[in-house]
Amino acid sequence: MSNQENKPRVITRKHVARLERERRQVTIVRTVAIIMIGVVIALIGYGYLDANYLQLQKPVAEVNGEKLTIKDFQERVQLQRVNLVNMYQQYQFYQQNFGMDTTQQIQEIEFYLNSPESLGQLVIDQMVSEALIRQEAEKRGITVSEEEVEQAVQEAYNFFPNGTPTPTVTPPPFEYPTLTSEQLTIYPSTATPTIAPTSTPAPTSTPDPSATATPTEPASTRPTPTFVPEDVVPTATPFTVDGYQAEYKTTVDQFKTFGVSEAVLRDVYRNTILRDKLTEAIAADQPPSEEQVWARHILVDSAAQAVAISQLLRNGSDFAELARKYSSDTGSGSQGGDLGWFGRGAMVAEFENAAFSQPIGEIGEPVQSQFGYHIIQVLARQELPLSASQVEQARGTTFSEWLVAAKESAEITNYDTWVNQIPPMPDFQAAAAQ
Repeated sequence: MSNQENKPRVITRKHVARLERERRQVTIVRTVAIIMIGVVIALIGYGYLDANYLQLQKPVAEVNGEKLTIKDFQERVQLQRVNLVNMYQQYQFYQQNFGMDTTQQIQEIEFYLNSPESLGQLVIDQMVSEALIRQEAEKRGITVSEEEVEQAVQEAYNFFPNGTPTPTVTPPPFEYPTLTSEQLTIYPSTATPTIAPTSTPAPTSTPDPSATATPTEPASTRPTPTFVPEDVVPTATPFTVDGYQAEYKTTVDQFKTFGVSEAVLRDVYRNTILRDKLTEAIAADQPPSEEQVWARHILVDSAAQAVAISQLLRNGSDFAELARKYSSDTGSGSQGGDLGWFGRGAMVAEFENAAFSQPIGEIGEPVQSQFGYHIIQVLARQELPLSASQVEQARGTTFSEWLVAAKESAEITNYDTWVNQIPPMPDFQAAAAQ
């Protein structure tokens, strides 16, 4: 028996084949398992990459071939929300502490905060405008350096490392031309006006709609809040390098909690500088003067009233007395109907057309507008220099007209998928508690 136990085991060909099969099966199972693990890891990795990078690089819009990505869109939405909340708090402060009526502004802010799609469309429109500005600036060789961006950021914090800027010398007020003998005959009782009317008339018991600037957009168009990055919580103004850097870092950290990167914050400053430079270039040929009219009017509700008052004026009645007695525009009526000097675009179209074409001194035929019937007398008309504010307003109008034309001629594609990419509202209360 011991001899049988010590006898060497004979390995047959069949046994070898079986072992080989088992080895192959183990290898196959191991390989499949490794492949499956690799596939799972790859899927997880791709899902993460897709959710955190690839999807975010997809466009919400294209402007002349330039893609505006979901990532930038989402950050800008959160940025706009932070800005709106800041504005909301400021308007509430003005209302509660100074008695200012900011109800309309607060309601407009609430509209955007409570309507993600409206807010998203607002941001899309802003990003499209910025893309057009960048493209036009590039064509013109206009650039913005990092040094300019940094200077703008510092100035936003009232930090001036090279000293505060020297105030710009204010030019002396423009004196309107002396009245001619003809004008003194027409209007003998009042000195020449020295202040041109603004788009916002002085408060009166009755609004003066006829002397209000004509809106350039439909009344239903909601205003676009302009964002200027600022600290979420107002703090003391830093005047040292360390103080500025600490405040700036605090702001950046706070915006990061809302999903807004420092790069996007600085892009806001860059876009603002670029817009200003492009405005200067586009409006470089803006004339420093314009044709202006000095006129007075009487506003009444019916055509019959207008005809009757016109006849009284032609029969020699005093214009100023009739304006004070009958004009429903109490703002100018208390001044004898005097509207002062104004240029084109300051009045409604019907009134403007009459004022710029009517002979000086004559009592024109009544002109109907949305506000009623105007009896107009032109006192003077001539080319006058623009004030600093008028030049700035004219430059802004020129730029806005360019931007509208640029949008009409550009190839702009909007992708509706952005509606599903609007990020949720940040938790402002939690952020404030930190």
